[in-house]
Amino acid sequence: MIHSPNQVSRRHFLKDCSIGLGKIGLASLLTDSLAGNAGAAEGNLLGVRAPHFAPKAKRVIHLFMVGAPSQLDMFDYKPALTKYEGRPIPPEIIGGQRYAFIRPDAAALGPRFKFSRHGQSGAELGATLPHLAEIVDDVTFIKSCHTDQFNHAPAQIFFQTGFAVPGRPSMGSWVLYGLGAETQNLPAFVVMSTGSGLSGGGALFSSGFLPSVYNGVRFRNKGDPILDVSSPDGIDARLQRDSLDLIGELNRKRLGAVGDPEIATRIAAYEMAFRLQTSAPELTDLKSESKATLEMYGCDPVKPSFARSCLLARRMIERGVRFINIYHEGWDAHSNVEGNVRDNSKATDQASAALVKDLKQRGLLDDTLVIWGGEFGRTPMVESNPSLGRALGRDHHPQAFTVWMAGGGIRKGFTMGETDELGFNIVQDPVHVFDLQATILHLLGFDHERLTFRSQGRDFRLTDVHGQVIKKVLA
Repeated sequence: MIHSPNQVSRRHFLKDCSIGLGKIGLASLLTDSLAGNAGAAEGNLLGVRAPHFAPKAKRVIHLFMVGAPSQLDMFDYKPALTKYEGRPIPPEIIGGQRYAFIRPDAAALGPRFKFSRHGQSGAELGATLPHLAEIVDDVTFIKSCHTDQFNHAPAQIFFQTGFAVPGRPSMGSWVLYGLGAETQNLPAFVVMSTGSGLSGGGALFSSGFLPSVYNGVRFRNKGDPILDVSSPDGIDARLQRDSLDLIGELNRKRLGAVGDPEIATRIAAYEMAFRLQTSAPELTDLKSESKATLEMYGCDPVKPSFARSCLLARRMIERGVRFINIYHEGWDAHSNVEGNVRDNSKATDQASAALVKDLKQRGLLDDTLVIWGGEFGRTPMVESNPSLGRALGRDHHPQAFTVWMAGGGIRKGFTMGETDELGFNIVQDPVHVFDLQATILHLLGFDHERLTFRSQGRDFRLTDVHGQVIKKVLA
C-alpha cells in the first residue's frame, strides 16, 4: 500500500522497515528512558559520576515486603500481649488512634509463634525465620521504624519516593541520577515482582520529574525478561542489524538537521536494545549456577519465585546493575496472621538469608547494601470481622515496624530501637522513613541534603526537608 506523506505514520514506517513492532516496543521503552530532557545533549546522563564522599556501598538490593509483615510475630517479641490476649489494650496506650478495620477497644492478640535468641548478638526471632537466624551476626535490626502513611499504596510510594502520591522520583532513580551506570549491557535500575501485584504500581520505580533515563526497568517472571527482547519470527540477526543501521543513519541525518537531543538518545536506545538480546537471556539462564547454590537459595532455575529473583539479583550486581528492587506481595494479614506469616516466611526466608550468605562468600557484601522490610507494621490488637470473613488478623500499624539491613557499611550483629511492652508505640530510638532514606544515600556516598534536582522552580530531594542519618547503625 502506498501512503501519501501526510498519511505515513510512525507505525507504518516501523512496520515497513521490517524490524517488527516487538523490537521497537523495547527500543521505545529504552528510548523514552534515555531521552530525558534538553540536558541529554550536553553529555551522557548515565555516565559514571563520583558521589559527595567515599561510599561504603556501591549498589543496593532492596527486598520490599509488600503488604506489611507482622513485626510482632517475627521480630518484636512482646510476651505481655499474651497476658492481655482477649482483653482490650488500655486506652492511654492507644491514645485516640483510629483504625480502618478494628475498633479502638479491640482485644490484644499475642504472638503466634515461639521466639528464640540466635547468634553471638542474641537477636530474637520468631520460629518462622530459621534461615535468617543463621545470619543475625551480619545484620542490623531496626525495631523502631515508623511512617506517616496508613494505607498500602501511599505508604509504599512514600517509602520509595518520600512522597505519598505518584509523581516524585523513586529511590533507585535518585541513586542512578547521582551515580550513573556501570553497565551498558543491562538496565542499571531493575525491578522484579514475585507476588499478586503492587498497590503502588509503576510509581514505586518511576523517575518522576527526573529525566526518564532513570526509570526502573521491570523484569518479567515468564518469557522474555524484558518485553519483546526476542526477535520476531523471520527476522535474523543480519536483517535486524541492517535495519538498525538504516534507522541509525536516518536518525543521524535528522539529528544533524534539527539538533534534537532526543534523536541522539534514540540512536543509543536501539543499540542498547540490540545488546540486551544477548545480555538479558544470558543473565536469566541459571544453568551455570552450581547445584549447591541453587539449593542454598531454594531455587528452581526455571520456576518464577522470590528465590529465583534473589539469585538473579546477585547475578545482576556481578554484571554492574546499580539498584535492584524485589517486591514480594502478599503480607497484608487482615485475617489469619499466623498462616500469612508462615506462608510468606516460607517463600522468602531462605532466599533472603542465602542472598546475604552468597554475597559474603563472593566478597560482594562489603559494598552491597541489602535491605528487607515492608511499608508499615501490624497492630497488637486482633482484627476479626465476620461480615468480611476475617478472623485472627492484624490491621495496619504505621506507629512501629521492623526493617533489617546488611552489608554496605552497616553495623553487624546489632539491634536498634524499642517499642513499649505491647508493641504499640516506640519508646527508644525512633527511625522515620526519611531517616532510612537519608542513611541509604549516606552509605552510597551522598549527603541527602545536597542530592537535589531543580523542577518547577525549586530544588527537590528524596528526603524533602526531613531525614537524619542513623549513625548508630553505621559500621
